[in-house]
Amino acid sequence: MTESPVPEPDLARGAEEVLPEGRLAQQLSKGDPLRVKFGIDPTAPDIHLGHVVLLNKLAQFQAGGHTVVLIIGDYTARVGDPSGRDSRRPVLTPAEIDANAATFQDQAFKVLDRDRTEVRFNSEWLDMPAQDLFQLVGKATVARLLEREDFTKRMKEDQPISALELLYPILQGFDSVQVRSDVELGGTDQKFNLLFARDIQRAYEVPEQSILTMPILPGTDGKERMSKSAGNYVGVTDPPEEIFGKVMSIPDEVMGTYYELVLGEEAPESSPVEAKRTLARGIVERFHDGAAAGAAESHFDRVHVSHGIPDGVEQIDLDSIDGIQVKNGLDTEIHLPLLLSGAFGISTSEARRLLQQGGVKLDGEPVPPEPLDVPLRDLAGRVLQAGKRRFKAIPAPPG
Repeated sequence: MTESPVPEPDLARGAEEVLPEGRLAQQLSKGDPLRVKFGIDPTAPDIHLGHVVLLNKLAQFQAGGHTVVLIIGDYTARVGDPSGRDSRRPVLTPAEIDANAATFQDQAFKVLDRDRTEVRFNSEWLDMPAQDLFQLVGKATVARLLEREDFTKRMKEDQPISALELLYPILQGFDSVQVRSDVELGGTDQKFNLLFARDIQRAYEVPEQSILTMPILPGTDGKERMSKSAGNYVGVTDPPEEIFGKVMSIPDEVMGTYYELVLGEEAPESSPVEAKRTLARGIVERFHDGAAAGAAESHFDRVHVSHGIPDGVEQIDLDSIDGIQVKNGLDTEIHLPLLLSGAFGISTSEARRLLQQGGVKLDGEPVPPEPLDVPLRDLAGRVLQAGKRRFKAIPAPPG
């Protein structure tokens, strides 16, 4: 027996726009399950809370008996979506795209019901003969494509727009044709692409989808959109203490947005500090569990309130770090950027920035930016800290 779909007011709650007006209500009035499309280009391996905003809404559709069609843009990722950007995006290698796609799926099912999700890769239909591509491209005009706000801005600023970028909305629209989507979800920055897909569906005589845009979650800085490249993100697979600490760092004025878009709740009427703690616990509990949330809060208090070093700090395996060889015992010279890169999984350039900014400590004391090479005897047996929340213990060599 098919479950009755959720009424439109519930499905529209929290959305920025539902377009065209009345279309979703018309679709729901028929009582049939809808095919709800969400496309993601696997340009990064990890899901952060910004993605969760959309996944939450998709899960709500699933709860109403509808089918989510999750399109992994393994083909469009090679093109690069210019939405919300003022420069060309780098194109990833096929191996990077495949690895990111696998990780994204695993993480998406922390929110979505796997049994009610149809996963498709758009290389299934976009890896097409040239004749079919020419036919598809012929369905659109350059004038229509250049209506995009970001394209217009870049043209005014004499910034380049590649022919591949002009193709992107056409290819994404063809996804909607192939999966016969009834509804498509995206962020507010995707509005043009979502509406343009209706043009492509119409050209192929496929019933046109309605679209639903969701707000964009601000990053932990409270200003820019959450993204890994900006470093202002909270990943759903981050360790509990990382999630807790990052959430505690957000500005008070965006707390209500996080409550609404991530947890689907209203912020409690309490002091900002207590409200933020409740938010941090709730997010950790959602992606880990209650015990992890309690431990993460204790870790936060020990490190940031009492200014101590957390218990059970993991030890660095010096021998596993490329470029470091402990040949001369305690007299071995250790290159700090290499040590930081190997210990915390960051680039050596980011490690140098941390050192320049005073973001590296030993046993709680700042490490000066120079010299970059120090003897192991000055490091052994001490706790290395990068930023506010990452700690590793440095062992002494045997003998």
